[in-house]
Amino acid sequence: MNNGKKSETGAGTPEMKNKHMILGVALTNNFGAHPAAWRMPHVDPGSYTNIDVAVEHARTAERGGLQFVFIADRLFLHGDLAVSNPLFNMDPIVTLAAVSQATERIGLAATASTSFTEPYLMARQLKALDVISRGRVAWNAVPSFEPDAFANFGKLPPPRENKYDRLHEVIQIVQALWGSWEYEAGQPDQAGMFADPAHVRPVNLQGNHVGARGPLPVPPSEQGQPVIIMPASSGYGLQAAAMYADVVIAMPSSIAEGRAQRNIVLQAAAEAGRNPDEIRFIVFAGFTVGDTEREALNARRVLDDQIGIHGQLSRLSAYLGLGHEMILPDKPLTAAQLVSVRAHPQDARSVRAVELARAGWSPRDILAHAVFDPYPSVVGTAEQVADHLQEWFQAEAADGFMLNFDDFHTELGNFVDHVVPILRERGLFHDGYEGKTLRNHLGLPAQYGLDPRIATGSTGATR
Repeated sequence: MNNGKKSETGAGTPEMKNKHMILGVALTNNFGAHPAAWRMPHVDPGSYTNIDVAVEHARTAERGGLQFVFIADRLFLHGDLAVSNPLFNMDPIVTLAAVSQATERIGLAATASTSFTEPYLMARQLKALDVISRGRVAWNAVPSFEPDAFANFGKLPPPRENKYDRLHEVIQIVQALWGSWEYEAGQPDQAGMFADPAHVRPVNLQGNHVGARGPLPVPPSEQGQPVIIMPASSGYGLQAAAMYADVVIAMPSSIAEGRAQRNIVLQAAAEAGRNPDEIRFIVFAGFTVGDTEREALNARRVLDDQIGIHGQLSRLSAYLGLGHEMILPDKPLTAAQLVSVRAHPQDARSVRAVELARAGWSPRDILAHAVFDPYPSVVGTAEQVADHLQEWFQAEAADGFMLNFDDFHTELGNFVDHVVPILRERGLFHDGYEGKTLRNHLGLPAQYGLDPRIATGSTGATR
């Protein structure tokens, strides 16, 4: 799609190897990543609907200088309410609109599906949020895939290629609409025009799935327009991320996998005509911090005990290659058991479980080390957490991290108060916000409207 309009990009690009890592925190709900966090005595079970709790978490992250908070989303009720809270936030954009007025610098990343919302409404909501937050917004642009989500819109899931056809059209029309109120329209002049209408123009774009006339009734924000975040993927998803994403978020299980995924993303961006130095590659990581490793493990065990570990013990037994149930979960494995221990051939996470078993940890403590988390997690001291982040960052497996915490009410503050100072002492994390916008925080070049390097000849709508 090409609407023939000029796009603005930065004159320079950041260096590929950043001096400081990027840290964002996933605030998907107001409790934490662990399904039992809502049961803790220090937690208000009404936090799910309490915007003040979301504000408190964002302010804590801002106090630590974290570059952004991130809210994932699913467009259906996700979670078994008989035993746990809903996994996802009530509404990311509404929540971040409130958070934007209670914070000053931290970036605000909202997930919004390209599968249902019309691009005009999407563009208006996200850019308005960017304006009222003074240029701190990112859009996590993802297509929906769950049948439950499509059912809520009276639809059936489309074929994968059609899902991405719509994504291309939506992103390109949204970006064109973002640029439809041009900088050249000027500032309101009480002795003249509010804005020069010659520079607030329709985009007149139509695709096979969506279209929009425009213009958008929202002027540029302090960063121009929102940052775009997309997940690491393959095939159609990789092509889309390479074309549009400023930030790509991945979930590798090892440094080697992280480096490989990062290289694939950067190469795909170069093939799409972009400068790969402009892409930020962020990976998921989870943490529980204690004064000692034992203290951190005990905090995780309290949470695990709330949901029961019988099923997890059976799973651990299979992962360790043991064909029987662990009847002594608080005792290290016997010498006879250790002889039989081996990593599960179909899950790399079992390698960590084997290492812990051979180091003498009990099955319950192996589970408390978060070996079954979907991303690498550290349950230990602030130094151990900092070591993990430093190792991945300096190995160029990641430009930064999407932080997850079992219990936001305690662990986010622990990270800010104990891990961030270590990272700063090691010269790995900035000492404070130098700029005011999210693009400043991430070291990203300016962009306004469509990127001319990918607009021509790409999948999308036409005039």
